[in-house]
Amino acid sequence: MLFGLGLGAAVWMGVAILVAAFIRGYSGFGYSAIVIAASGVVTNPLHFVATVVILETAMSLQAFRGIGHQIDWRRVGLMMAGAVVGLPLGLWVLTGVSENTARAVISIYILIMCCVLLAGWRLRTEVRGGPNVVAGLISGLANAPGMGGLPVAAFFAAQPMAAATFRATLIAYFPILDLYSAPLYWWHGLVTWNTLWIALAALPLTFLGNWLGSRHFLNTDPKDFRRFAIILLAGLAALGLIKAVI
Repeated sequence: MLFGLGLGAAVWMGVAILVAAFIRGYSGFGYSAIVIAASGVVTNPLHFVATVVILETAMSLQAFRGIGHQIDWRRVGLMMAGAVVGLPLGLWVLTGVSENTARAVISIYILIMCCVLLAGWRLRTEVRGGPNVVAGLISGLANAPGMGGLPVAAFFAAQPMAAATFRATLIAYFPILDLYSAPLYWWHGLVTWNTLWIALAALPLTFLGNWLGSRHFLNTDPKDFRRFAIILLAGLAALGLIKAVI
């Protein structure tokens, strides 16, 4: 069994991957965090870190067509400058702790980020320059468990950014961050043959969910849908935290 997943756990992860991909396609973020949070309920969440990185990259390539003119490339570059420093530090810390400690740290981090996103803090103007490097540093630290998108989503949501720029810049940032992350994950032992097999098995569900979400079949404003996604994510994180402490 891959990562020790039984039939029930495999079905749970299949549903989580499909739902996460739909949410990602609809709102532009949340895939990695939802999959990692869901995996923490049934297995060691670090097992799925490299898997979600592979799948995030595939989705970004799927969604990239036609959005190039909406991407804020300067912002992407500044955030990557910070992430280059943050990711190795995050991996050094996270891979040195036990499974339950990793599960608890990941769950608490997700819950904190959900609170930040739900608080709805707003800035009057867009943030330029140095603060984007700091956001990238935090994103790099958070990408140790494969969830570098949450702090960036929170950072963007606090600014008066056009929705199209918000989504397109996230889509451009993720694969660059993930390509940088891949060799570091391998170095820390987070990439195995199981990683590749699960990524291959999950790819059809991921593409399907992402395609459905990107078509916006629901008559819901993306901002309202994003709030639903955050609440769902918080619930999964709470389940993971309960499992870590029991």
